[in-house]
Amino acid sequence: MKQFVLPLLLGIAAGAARADVISGPLSMAVSTKKKILVIRIGAIEIRRFDVAVGTKKHPTPNGRFAVRHIVWNPSWHPPNAGWAKGKSAKPPGHPDNPMKVVKIFFQEPDYYIHGTDDEESIGSAASHGCIRMAESDAFALARYLQEAAGAVKPDSWYDAVMNAGRPASVMLPRGIPIVIGP
Repeated sequence: MKQFVLPLLLGIAAGAARADVISGPLSMAVSTKKKILVIRIGAIEIRRFDVAVGTKKHPTPNGRFAVRHIVWNPSWHPPNAGWAKGKSAKPPGHPDNPMKVVKIFFQEPDYYIHGTDDEESIGSAASHGCIRMAESDAFALARYLQEAAGAVKPDSWYDAVMNAGRPASVMLPRGIPIVIGP
């Protein structure tokens, strides 16, 4: 069973009051009603994020999924959907690219957790089915999931990817379970 040390989790400062070691499987849960994403180790909640979810017209899918694929510095390609008609692809880092920092797939190819610069949308039903997070939260979550799944990269790798002007795809050696529901 994997051991996780809390100070290494998602920006919790070293020396924080909760520097215990927790054992158990890593999992995530999203409540589309409460608009939160929760990370757990075993039954213990270790972090909670506010998120934006899909609208009634374009709901976030409910169910059990697994995160197995992360794309850093993603480009955006409009889906074959009515709402995207007339929209053009945007490269990584482009100001009109709605995919900020990272895409964390939970149901490929169309549904993922991603960063947004529209932070006013966080806490609402505002997306076309994806789960939106603040850019810094999406970065922290993706890096943590990648490392927890066994795809550890040095800080220099993240810096190089974000400055490269092209996406970097990482397939996780182990899937991270995520449950999405009301």
